[in-house]
Amino acid sequence: MYTMLETIFKTGKGIVDQIQATQMDNLHNASMLIAEAHKNGHKFFVSGSGHSHTVAEELYGRAGTLAFTVPILTQELTLIDHPTKSTMLERLDGYAKILVDLYNVSEGDVVLIASNSGRNAYPIEMAIEAKKRGAKVICITNMKHSSSVTSRHSSGKKLYEVSDVVIDNCGEVGDAATPVEGTSAVVFPTSSIANAFITACINAEVCECLKALGCDVEVFVSANMDGGYEKNEAYFKKYARLF
Repeated sequence: MYTMLETIFKTGKGIVDQIQATQMDNLHNASMLIAEAHKNGHKFFVSGSGHSHTVAEELYGRAGTLAFTVPILTQELTLIDHPTKSTMLERLDGYAKILVDLYNVSEGDVVLIASNSGRNAYPIEMAIEAKKRGAKVICITNMKHSSSVTSRHSSGKKLYEVSDVVIDNCGEVGDAATPVEGTSAVVFPTSSIANAFITACINAEVCECLKALGCDVEVFVSANMDGGYEKNEAYFKKYARLF
């Protein structure tokens, strides 16, 4: 009866299954990098542009997420002003370097960057500039898509080629994965469910790694629980975004 809905459920579950089958080592390795950086007094940054900026939001300031995450988020790279504006800006060389300097990304830090295509200047430059300063780079990208396109950065590189740990979101070229029969439309951009699941996995695995390293495991709680607001405020003061 609900053929399209059944197809969407099947496709979404299939993406999660592919991630589990192929990305477990990468998820663990990324998580260990983050945990070790935190143990050694370094920072964990996360960024993305366009729809990929939601990865930073998934890992910051919500119940059950790591208290020490530092999001690199600017309104210009989101869809708040205008979707075409962010598309244009993420293709410009030079902008990511400004943010890397502003946030003082330094040796020993870890930067997680999400980009489905991995071809635009912003995520690639963010990775290159972070590594110049001695940081480690984790990326979440669509390897099938990224492998099929050329780079838009002056280096000629794509994001996965300048990252230390690459996590494949196992999506299709173009992201949308489900054709609408009888039309030219293809729907269901799977990077949304993939990225949400990947960030949840990393967040939880970092907590396991921290525990194994003998570190405190500090996560935000719901501000709508009694005492939640106060607990979160203490974390915000301890792990301020810029200083």
